[in-house]
Amino acid sequence: MKGDLYHIFNRGVEKRKICLDNKDRIRFVHNLGDFNSIHNAEQSYFRRRADKYSLTDVGRPSGQDKIVDVICWALMPNHPHIMVMERKKEGISNFSKKIFGGYTKYFNERNNRSGVLFQGRSKKVLVNKDAQLLYLPFYIHLNPLDLFQPKWKEKGIKDTKGAIKFLEEYRWSNYRDIIGKGNSEFADVSNRELFLKIFHTSGEEYKKEMEEWIKNERYLTDVGRPSI
Repeated sequence: MKGDLYHIFNRGVEKRKICLDNKDRIRFVHNLGDFNSIHNAEQSYFRRRADKYSLTDVGRPSGQDKIVDVICWALMPNHPHIMVMERKKEGISNFSKKIFGGYTKYFNERNNRSGVLFQGRSKKVLVNKDAQLLYLPFYIHLNPLDLFQPKWKEKGIKDTKGAIKFLEEYRWSNYRDIIGKGNSEFADVSNRELFLKIFHTSGEEYKKEMEEWIKNERYLTDVGRPSI
């Protein structure tokens, strides 16, 4: 339903990596913008595959054509997390189908493979509880810390300053955009203004809240935590 918020995620089949290098990562993130449209994604797919077109050349769907608003996202080696707000009827299902189907097509062709890349159908979880809503952006943006310190969720962060710096420099998330650090190559993939409006915050305030989550180990609670 228009205005509903969803958490979309899926893991690589057999927990395999879905991105092998930066070219794969760039492709997946660009797809979040290119495929967010009522129109068929084939033209964008083939133009992007040619590696001859810049972001400006290809362009993004206009606001009128978008089927969802991407609120926040983070891409991990073997799975993505994406929070979106539905704009069009069945927008969530269509967006999810385009993103995972389109990327699988690209990945298989590039690596001369066939078959599924992701673990069954993508999960589309309706965000309908306040605790879930308040927890989710932190959960998504904190996810890359798995690369900084494995099992940090269970043991707590040992180097809080290092963790904060890592998140601010992590390229494959829109956390940098939200706090105003800038990630210009992917800035138009997500809707920063809508994020700030939904969570009644500013970039500076959200950064401070994130630091508090890390320092006070609020992520150790199970409140609102998704499972993947």
